[in-house]
Amino acid sequence: MKIKTSMVGGLLMALIVGCGRSPSSSNGAPPKAAAGDPILSNLAVALVPQVGETASDQEIRRCQERVRAGIKRDAWIERLGWAFVSKAHESFDPGYYKLAQVCSVVLETNSPGAPEGLLLEGHVLDSLHRFKDAEPIARKLVAGRGLSYDYALLGDVLMEQGRLEEAVPAYQKAMDLRPDLHSYARASYMRWLTGDMSGAIELMQAAVGATSPVDPSSVAWTCSKLAALDFQAGNNRDAEGACHAALAALSDYPPALLMQGRMRLAAGHPQDAVAPLERAARGNPLPDTQWALADALRAADRQPEAEKVEALLRSRGAAGDPRTFSLYLATRGEDVDLAVKLARQELLQRQDIFTHDALAWALAASNRLPEAQEQMDKALATGTDDARLFFHAASIAFRGGEIPQAREWIARATELKQMLLPSERDQLDRLAASAGESAHQFPVSESLEAGKPKPRNKEKS
Repeated sequence: MKIKTSMVGGLLMALIVGCGRSPSSSNGAPPKAAAGDPILSNLAVALVPQVGETASDQEIRRCQERVRAGIKRDAWIERLGWAFVSKAHESFDPGYYKLAQVCSVVLETNSPGAPEGLLLEGHVLDSLHRFKDAEPIARKLVAGRGLSYDYALLGDVLMEQGRLEEAVPAYQKAMDLRPDLHSYARASYMRWLTGDMSGAIELMQAAVGATSPVDPSSVAWTCSKLAALDFQAGNNRDAEGACHAALAALSDYPPALLMQGRMRLAAGHPQDAVAPLERAARGNPLPDTQWALADALRAADRQPEAEKVEALLRSRGAAGDPRTFSLYLATRGEDVDLAVKLARQELLQRQDIFTHDALAWALAASNRLPEAQEQMDKALATGTDDARLFFHAASIAFRGGEIPQAREWIARATELKQMLLPSERDQLDRLAASAGESAHQFPVSESLEAGKPKPRNKEKS
């Protein structure tokens, strides 16, 4: 299977975004067994027993027992590190990455330069958005071992840094070596990035089919991504089914709950959207879930509750997810200087199209239109079909006096209007009226109710 080699741009969807909470495993006294054993002493925090009962918790405890037993210790330390990574994926708690990093440091101390420790360390650094630090590790792995996981890590860190022409061959090599759920998911994202919706759905379906019930976090993640793709394509029954499958794997999985809520908002049922969005925000209180919840509460005439959620968003957003918080501030027209600052800081680490979009939107909110247009051009360079990109492009073009161009972007944004939050859709409607375009020319709500697919297909390579 070929990943498109002509594509340029985009952020690889991360499997996990931490919410800033510390894991239960990082609390408590070090185990008594650490006394007199330098390895166990170095692992003391990582060996504090887990109290949960999920499959990940049970695996962590099993690995901890094997490490204490001292038989094939390095192999079990490595496995413990990946068990912490799995728990981070499941819990949306970045503290577990720190515990995984402890394991990688011990592995490096015991066996300097060993690929097992390097891969774990590189994955942790990538997950913590330390892409430049992860790149030399990934390159060392590719040069010295060259497994599919090594090429995938290299592709990830290059993609996040905006070095897309280098990332694509790395992903293709990973796919050639091992066509598994991770390769399929990356290839799916690449197809989506270049506007090939049917190809993206097909590959994400392959990713779902490659999952195992013994790894519920992978099932939940891939099904949630498939739901988002089906929702954008207008395949609403399929999207609902994928959400249910994700929640059957992990009952309170925030991305699936967020997608359920957003689908209900798009269908005009804000009251029904509140419950799943509240559960999503409890499990992963980041700006994207809090923003959606606040919009749902406002649409449901629950203003005091919406204001409380927005207060939490403002107090924690910069630390939790600066890029999305920047988008929120710019959309609301609040503290636009902070919005610009956050987006610029994020661009130092992530030079993908969505970070360029965030900076463009913040600059537009602060009336710096030439700079905003420059960043927006970079955001649109890959031809990605994304409602928020099109909405922002339309607004910036309109304010810059480019009315025909603004109307084109309005039309494209309206085709994908279901992907916008209510506050964004309201702004798009007002923009369409100002530009002399009626949003009713594009009956997105009707296609949503009918569940008819509306993909923008491109020929697959």
